[in-house]
Amino acid sequence: MKFMKVGSKPDSFQTDDNYVWYVASDLATDIIINVGEAKFYLHKFPLLSKSARLQKLVANMNEGSGNGDEIDIPDIPGGLASFELCAKFCYGMTITLNAYNVVNARCAAEYLEMHETMERGNLIYKIDVFLNSSIFRSWKDSIIVLQTTRSMPMLSEELKLVSRCIDAIASKVSVDVSRVDWSYTYNRKNLSEETNNHMLNGGIRSVTVPTDWWVEDLAELELDLFKRVLVNIKNKGFVHHEVIGEALKAFASRRLPGFNKGVIPGGDMTRARSVVDAIVGLLPSEKGSVSCGFLLKLLKMAVLVDLGETGKIKLVKKIGQQLDEASVHDLLIQANEGEPTMYDVKMVQKIVEEFMVRDHDPNGELEVNGNEIQEVRSTGGILTEASKLMVAKLVDSYLAEIAKDPNLPLSMFTDLAEKVSGFSRPAHDGIYRAIDMYLKAHPGISKSERKRICRLMDCKKLSVEACMHAVQNERLPMRVVVQVLFFEQVRAAASSGSSTPDLPKAIKDLNSASHGSSRSTTTNTEEDWDTVATAEELRALRSELASLRLERNGGHAKSPLVDNRPVNKVKGLLATKRMLTKIWSNKGGTGENSGSDSSGSLGSGNPDDVKLAASTPARKGRHSVS
Repeated sequence: MKFMKVGSKPDSFQTDDNYVWYVASDLATDIIINVGEAKFYLHKFPLLSKSARLQKLVANMNEGSGNGDEIDIPDIPGGLASFELCAKFCYGMTITLNAYNVVNARCAAEYLEMHETMERGNLIYKIDVFLNSSIFRSWKDSIIVLQTTRSMPMLSEELKLVSRCIDAIASKVSVDVSRVDWSYTYNRKNLSEETNNHMLNGGIRSVTVPTDWWVEDLAELELDLFKRVLVNIKNKGFVHHEVIGEALKAFASRRLPGFNKGVIPGGDMTRARSVVDAIVGLLPSEKGSVSCGFLLKLLKMAVLVDLGETGKIKLVKKIGQQLDEASVHDLLIQANEGEPTMYDVKMVQKIVEEFMVRDHDPNGELEVNGNEIQEVRSTGGILTEASKLMVAKLVDSYLAEIAKDPNLPLSMFTDLAEKVSGFSRPAHDGIYRAIDMYLKAHPGISKSERKRICRLMDCKKLSVEACMHAVQNERLPMRVVVQVLFFEQVRAAASSGSSTPDLPKAIKDLNSASHGSSRSTTTNTEEDWDTVATAEELRALRSELASLRLERNGGHAKSPLVDNRPVNKVKGLLATKRMLTKIWSNKGGTGENSGSDSSGSLGSGNPDDVKLAASTPARKGRHSVS
């Protein structure tokens, strides 16, 4: 810490510990100055020669408007300590100026009017020399002085102490890191390789200065001063926007202790709201200035402290620009108190919509920031297929988490899923898992609702593991289980090099009347088809599949121990002409089961799949059923 000694005489001020101060001198004192409860017994000459204000007060006292030989100055900045320092300077005694007392001393000297017009080299001049030559050239001292200005903000502003400190700090931050040769606080956990890179230069080991070397020291400032310093730094234009983002992260961690956990320790909502609002307002406009995870944590805090809609909208827009970087945990935003659902799904829908807007408006948009309108340009341009795939997988995983909420309406689930239905993805295991979670948590939904939610996935895009799970899933409608079995066979045939798939016997029997009477066939209705498959029916379908695999591998037919009654029911369901149309309808057909991407509906395949299905025995002839 820098300091300056002024004066040469020894300190002869004494006190009797009862707020009475006097100077040890042979000369009798001739003036009493009251500073609050303290009394100073001093001499007029050394004081009046340097203070214009004391001259005026003594003149008024001599004219009879005062109280004898006493002067009251209760409102001197800095109080007792500041007046003592100024008085000792008047006596020529040695005083020490440092970063902690220089602001009070400067304000007190201004109050006492200790200018150069009274005496050359007066106290104000001495303090200004110390500030310019030492304090404003020191990183740590500039921050300390700026913090001490809060004790007398108005006078500090008038004397330009605040603005000069801010400019000195911003100038230090703006220098190239190669020129940083002063001490600073740096305890960041994630030290970069560059920071840890030790080099030997002339036998002296040195450490490369990190670009964000200054952020922790600035995080100690109070909110209003931090805002002003950071704005000054941004205006100078020498600091990269990512480093500005690091400063905001450090300040959030320092001023919001529960930031990473999404809680407000102590319940001081007003203060927390001010901090969140300030951070949101200071966010750089450039994409990637802060991580998507930080933005989502900030959004959670904004919801928690009930930040205004303007701030929330700004965060939603920024998160939408970087949604492909988010994690499922970060997206789980708690719903407001009183809402029936656990999570704020509507907020996530807005974020996804903002992400999709980038694909339609790559040139940017206008953003309102206070009273100014700024153009925010997207640096990412049109969305890449990779980013779309990442967001689609993210939404699938998010749906699987929120599906566990028993109060989540089906419309919320499907609306969010449909927003990314146009994003092609190679596998639909994620959306299948989400659908299964929802069906498990909502066993009481109707058949039509089950049918609606199952339309979100494409059975052709389920992995082998997902197919194995689906054919054993008693929560799925029968039509979905049969479609999974069919497309699994199509895939097996394609992998074996066969031109046409060997279909299960139950499907082959569609070409004959051996599976039962015509009456039993025609009485199987659409309602039967949408019914949830029973355990026996699932076993029957799996038995048919196992039989097919054994036959393909040179084995024998299925065991006679298998009960044929559920098999016959499945055969009856599969026999209806309406079912066939829905299973193998092409894009120009009924289109009832819309898929989750551009490849087609849940029950429809691409043209190659249609041709493949048409070439099977089940599609070679038409048989009327009476």
